[in-house]
Amino acid sequence: MTELDELQDRWEAAVEAELPSAIGLRHRVHADPRASGDEEDTARVLVEALGAGEEVQVAKTGRAVFFPGTGPGPAVALRTELDALPVTERTGVPWASETPLMHACGHDVHMAALVATCRAAAVVGVPRPILALLQPREETSPSGALDIVDSGVLTEYGVDAVIGAHVQPRLAAGVVSAVPGPVNASTDEFDVIVRGQGGHAGYPHLLRDPVLALSQIVVSLQQLASRRVDPVFGAVCSVGRIEAGRTANVVPNEASLSGSLRLMRAEDRDLALEGLAEIVHGTAKAHGCRAELEISPCEPVLHNDAGLTRRAHRRLVRAGAGVDTDFRSFGADDFAHYCGMTRGLMMFVGLGDTAGAPSLHDELFLPPDTAVGQVASALISGYLAAVEG
Repeated sequence: MTELDELQDRWEAAVEAELPSAIGLRHRVHADPRASGDEEDTARVLVEALGAGEEVQVAKTGRAVFFPGTGPGPAVALRTELDALPVTERTGVPWASETPLMHACGHDVHMAALVATCRAAAVVGVPRPILALLQPREETSPSGALDIVDSGVLTEYGVDAVIGAHVQPRLAAGVVSAVPGPVNASTDEFDVIVRGQGGHAGYPHLLRDPVLALSQIVVSLQQLASRRVDPVFGAVCSVGRIEAGRTANVVPNEASLSGSLRLMRAEDRDLALEGLAEIVHGTAKAHGCRAELEISPCEPVLHNDAGLTRRAHRRLVRAGAGVDTDFRSFGADDFAHYCGMTRGLMMFVGLGDTAGAPSLHDELFLPPDTAVGQVASALISGYLAAVEG
């Protein structure tokens, strides 16, 4: 047994001792969620729970907390998200949120796991420093991760790897996904306004119908995935908002939509965005209308470091987890910005892939409390993988 094997065992045992208070912390932050950009109170609660470390403010409402190691070497950053979603909770648990906000993406679990991991690390002593990143604004733009990268705090504290773990209901319980290369898609959001000539619905030949044009745009945008991008790598173009008119017998002068384009390869982005613009403007013109298109870049592709992933795999197996090496998602995470600066590893912790189970962002989504320990174990494996490499 190596020294790091011994450390892993002692650290896991120390986390077990922290779990009762960590689960209490999970319930506390779950019951009192904060929106993106308003996470100051949540950050303060976590700093108090960590109980030690050098604290600096990051990304306006976040914190970075530094824990020294027992020896020299670059720091390893462990990241959690702070923000909740604008979802009204219907889980019915005693510690459910009673506001129009909800931790429906597992961030409450991630926060509690990070606190348990860092508190246990302080007990057992770890060789390399830990920078606990309490990151705001993961769910919305502007990205909290990008702000942290741009602030220089990772360089200031000598970070050479960033580790994250996210609960995932599409994986079986007891399984952790650690996959090298791209694991989350890039995202670009877009808004379209189609302007035509409205009027009486009974005289369509006198009009230039923007609703018809917009409807055709929605359908034609699906060609981006099927005809513009290599299907081996894939693309997803989804429209989440459509708005037009107020009554049945009046064709409006304009109609609008909002959507997102997701890709797994950076090199596909320019071609896909060019195709998106061609479809929007060309379709509107074919219907005698004109279109306005606004594109908002969001997150890049999230690339896991191959060396970190390989070494974390071994550590996860040693901790008793089943390891998935195939899972990728067209979801997006601004953790990708850390991976663009230094070595990064995002793991996905399974909750139980059962038919009909609530998905991420659902009003009924509620990971079990046991997930706190499983996420903490994944963070330990990621840290040790960084130290070994």
